[in-house]
Amino acid sequence: MTKNIGSTDRILRIIVGVALIAATLTGAIGVWGWVGVVPLATAIMGWCPPYAILGFNTCSTKK
Repeated sequence: MTKNIGSTDRILRIIVGVALIAATLTGAIGVWGWVGVVPLATAIMGWCPPYAILGFNTCSTKK
């Protein structure tokens, strides 16, 4: 599993994931907010399965 998520993408995923989970815990949105676990997990792993399938890569690599 090679990393395919860059630093900007990772930061945005963490912000969105934490915001969705926090909104769910405070009751601002329904239980669908637990979907925030997905972007949070992919940010932690640094790998996104749909990116791998579609051939996207936001991670800069040194050549």
